[in-house]
Amino acid sequence: MSTPIPTPAATPPDVVRAAYMELVVTDLQASRDFYVDVLGLHVTEEDEEAVYLRSLEEFIHHNLVLRKGPVAAVAAFAYRVRTPADLDRAVAFYTELGCRVERRAGGYTKGVGDSVRVEDPLGFPYEFFYDVEHVERLTWSYDVHTPGELVRIDHFNQVTPDVPRAVKYMEDLGFRVTEDIQDEAGTTYAAWMRRKPTVHDTAMTGGDGPRMHHVAFSTHEKHNIIAICDKLGALRRSDAIERGPGRHGVSNAFYLYLRDPDGHRVEIYTQDYYTGDPDNPVVTWDVHDNQRRDWWGNPVVPSWYTDASPVLDLDGNVQPLTARTDDSEMAVTIGADGFSYTRKDDTEHGFKLGAQL
Repeated sequence: MSTPIPTPAATPPDVVRAAYMELVVTDLQASRDFYVDVLGLHVTEEDEEAVYLRSLEEFIHHNLVLRKGPVAAVAAFAYRVRTPADLDRAVAFYTELGCRVERRAGGYTKGVGDSVRVEDPLGFPYEFFYDVEHVERLTWSYDVHTPGELVRIDHFNQVTPDVPRAVKYMEDLGFRVTEDIQDEAGTTYAAWMRRKPTVHDTAMTGGDGPRMHHVAFSTHEKHNIIAICDKLGALRRSDAIERGPGRHGVSNAFYLYLRDPDGHRVEIYTQDYYTGDPDNPVVTWDVHDNQRRDWWGNPVVPSWYTDASPVLDLDGNVQPLTARTDDSEMAVTIGADGFSYTRKDDTEHGFKLGAQL
């Protein structure tokens, strides 16, 4: 059994939302072609070492940084905080946890000011920032809109060997569970956690970690996702599609999973639901219910469970993995998506609602 992460006495930073991810890519031009020419993200700024991209409705400098490097990995999961004082709170919170903490007045990326980066207790590189450079929001620029326009960054998904330990730590950081997956013994296999009033800003899923499962961008409607699939087919790049399109049970969202040239996984996501009320009920899914991943009951490709991107420490080194040693969702998922139930009986659903405290 792993050691629980203590609850700090320090007040956590007030996180507003998942704001950007910094990805290390091995071929900057190939990655730029994928994210700009295929997916349609907008270039804010670029040089020989990095490309800064944003989605249609964004007004801060970027939602995604592609940085050239020797190993494809994640350099930062970045969250915006509510006030500049929340950076002081982040330093105090993580220092009390015994984490490595760095602060740069000039920021770690272009377009972002005073920032704090930490190696969190789970081994992930987290960034917190407030000061940003504002850029043109393209909401009204209908002349540049495309049929598959990505409008917002929505969430991250993280792979960690001990999901209950991770959930408790994220709750201490101020996140709230909206949905989770459990078995009949109460083992939690995954949890969706939010700060903004949607289903999640990040999800904690079980497996060898720390790793990044995916970063997600949202569209306005599900037809935008179909348009992306059509475009990929027309470009003879449909091999980038790993899974979908489909409808999730968890989150109720319409989805598509793609792999970029380095294998980083990107979800295109739309139409989840509002969760901002203080008594928003938690939805708990049975791990054996194969509608939790795909509402239509379609099986999930094995790579979706096994593959994920490594993450870096603050020195740029790949973080070593810790193996998951307790019950693994993989054991009841791959293959079991074809053997678990879609309907237990005529009256019982595979999920239940509970009051969120």
